[in-house]
Amino acid sequence: MASGGGSGSKRGSPGPDLFSPEAARLKAEAPLATRMRPASLEDFLGQEQVVGQGTALRQAILADRLASFVFWGPPGSGKTTLAGIIAKRTEAYFEQLSAVSSGVADVRRAIAAAKERLQATGQRTVVFIDEIHRFNKAQQDALLPAVEDGTIHLIGATTENPYFEVTGALVSRCRVFRLEPLAPEHVRTMLRRSLLDEVRGLGRMRPDVSEDALEHLVRVADGDARIALNALELAVHTAEPGEDGRRSVSLAAAVDAVQRRALRYDRSGDGHFDAASAFIKSMRGSDPDATVYWLARMIEAGEDPVFIARRIIIAASEEVGLADPTALQAAVAAAYATTMIGLPEARIPLAQAALHVAMAPKSNACCAAIDAALTDVRRGGQDAVPAHLRNAPHPALADQHGHGVGYKYPHDYPGHVTKQAYLPPQLCGAQYYEPSDSGLEAELRLRLSQLRELTATPHGGTMRSEGKD
Repeated sequence: MASGGGSGSKRGSPGPDLFSPEAARLKAEAPLATRMRPASLEDFLGQEQVVGQGTALRQAILADRLASFVFWGPPGSGKTTLAGIIAKRTEAYFEQLSAVSSGVADVRRAIAAAKERLQATGQRTVVFIDEIHRFNKAQQDALLPAVEDGTIHLIGATTENPYFEVTGALVSRCRVFRLEPLAPEHVRTMLRRSLLDEVRGLGRMRPDVSEDALEHLVRVADGDARIALNALELAVHTAEPGEDGRRSVSLAAAVDAVQRRALRYDRSGDGHFDAASAFIKSMRGSDPDATVYWLARMIEAGEDPVFIARRIIIAASEEVGLADPTALQAAVAAAYATTMIGLPEARIPLAQAALHVAMAPKSNACCAAIDAALTDVRRGGQDAVPAHLRNAPHPALADQHGHGVGYKYPHDYPGHVTKQAYLPPQLCGAQYYEPSDSGLEAELRLRLSQLRELTATPHGGTMRSEGKD
């Protein structure tokens, strides 16, 4: 939430006339969230980890040391507001562009104007680019020379991970600051401010908002001050004045003003990957309550249920494996059910499978085994298949080349096991699978010890899987 438009400066000519009748009209008609934007660090709420007392950014602002920044955070967390405060505090000209509607020509025009302003008056320019991740590479590259030589001080705002969505060259020239969703107390304070403010806020309308209505707006905003403020404005404006002139806003009116909670989630962005990560880690960590919560978050946000099913299948093998082989069966069955019935009913088999994985005993031994074997394969070259294990579809292969000669058919021996080498000689003795002591693997551990003793061959070999080349 930030100040918009150009800002004047004592260092040079003022920016656009913020006091013209047209500017005043536009400001008066702006949404409440825009009108209530804090104009100073003292009024700015939240983000103590970024601009709190003693932080590097706050010290730089107070010392008038402008640099280039990227503010990364969810909507309504204060990215634009903070950019405006920085420009105002450092008396820089504030040029605001939107990556949605601006192109290379707009960037070059802003840079040319900044260069002229700097040469003529000494006034610095902050170029703020909202949703900078939407700029393509050519547009981002157009900023590089001006950022590099100090012609402009760039502040980019993005809801996406800048290390993936902004070019490396541009990110390397900026300090990246991560903004978090606002805490409930900060959203609550903003709402109360707007109810009392008779100039920028709703105070002149004499609003009377019940506590439960206010708390509902705080809760459903989920850290997004813009949602809370604009919902409050709608609720107050649509309330009929009473005989005393006051506009009463009940809980029902607040609920009506925000029909549906706005989840911070983007199926192609950070919200998608963060929620999926939390879901997987909750299953891995054996927390069924957190597992079903993150599952619900993804379902409610419109996540593809097939994507969710795939994550459960992966977790069933990677996190549980042979400690409970039925976990994979449950996950595959849930994936099949999901494709057959779809949402909303698919939420039930998905929950069943996810909870099965969360509650199952854990082991990553299967994952560790295949990864260790892959390591040996990739660094050990193509070790020849031992002759006795080779296929011999033609008698000549056995007679002339020894394919299959000496192979022992396990079912001909007691217990259906016999001493025989199955690995290439160079890897004889390598052990990839090491069962845990969790669930069924505790039994498999004993079984494996017996099997290795029964199948062990007398000749030795190296064990590259343990790093012995």
